[in-house]
Amino acid sequence: MKIVKYLLVFILLIGLGISAWFYYPQYQIHQMKKHAVAASKSDDQISYLNYYRNTKTSPLHHLAIGDSIIRGVGAGKNENFVSLFSSKLGEQTDKRIDFQNQGINGITSGELNNLVQEGRFDDSIKHSDIVTINVGGNDILRMANRQNIRSVFQSYDQLQTTFSKNLSDITAKITVLNPKATIVFLELYNPLPPDNQMYSLADKMLPKWNLNIYEVANKVPGSIVIETTKVINGDHLQNLSPDGVHPNLAGYTAISEQMIYQFKHQIRKSSV
Repeated sequence: MKIVKYLLVFILLIGLGISAWFYYPQYQIHQMKKHAVAASKSDDQISYLNYYRNTKTSPLHHLAIGDSIIRGVGAGKNENFVSLFSSKLGEQTDKRIDFQNQGINGITSGELNNLVQEGRFDDSIKHSDIVTINVGGNDILRMANRQNIRSVFQSYDQLQTTFSKNLSDITAKITVLNPKATIVFLELYNPLPPDNQMYSLADKMLPKWNLNIYEVANKVPGSIVIETTKVINGDHLQNLSPDGVHPNLAGYTAISEQMIYQFKHQIRKSSV
């Protein structure tokens, strides 16, 4: 009986450990979001939108770097969220927005970090008011293409550590070059349909990945994480292009509208 008792305790502990591995990151993200909302109620703070509406700078410069989501794969020319958001921001602030879309199809966080550290975007960063970053999806895809699902699961923590370091290095370089710039991060989303056998696992692992983005952003004044998962998920598959991975025009429009919503409702932490 003692053996059975110990076995049951062991199984319970394993179950609790797995639950914590899956669900604690979601709790941490929720707490960070709740803190941002609470802070936004302070009268002496200003939203991102009002910050740019009131600034004397004109035109405003928006630089976007990262992968094919930045580039706009899945939609037509000028239908990417970078151009859509820039247009909406111009309307909301009554200012001209000059934007640069430097998205590179297939790029990983390590490759983007190398380009940033080599100075590929130095001049653009120095003159930007907003720098948007989306990267990380290809880190997972490349690993998944080389390994079976069990190996992917086992390597996931190390992959996150590498991704987090790359993202930290990228943002550190940006803040050195331009400490006043707002850095906009996008969450990674799950494009799988709910009836896919991997959907549930991907949905549970996703918060662990996105937590890295929130933790990096939390250390960077004047940064904001866009909740992409609110508009691209299993309930909004109409926002995906036929390839089942990239957004279509509706998806990119939804992302740009989510960006504007958060710019309206979240405070901008002073960077200097």
